[in-house]
Amino acid sequence: MARDHGAQIKDDGLYEELRKQGQSKEKAARIANAKANDSLKHNATHLEDRTKDDLMQEARKIGIEGRSKMKKADLIEAIRNHG
Repeated sequence: MARDHGAQIKDDGLYEELRKQGQSKEKAARIANAKANDSLKHNATHLEDRTKDDLMQEARKIGIEGRSKMKKADLIEAIRNHG
């Protein structure tokens, strides 16, 4: 049985599984809560299909530093590993 992580985590089991997979606390909480609220988007655009400008905007939004010097592949990796 999953440990109770408090009211801020809506799906404790999924949160724990994501943490075991190496996700940060913040990212695991976002995913677990989105899944619990049925707001997790399964039809999200693959990062490789997005333009470099779109990736730059996403990187800016989530606070990735050094993004202006990154190539598209570097942006994708940084976005995926953020959190």
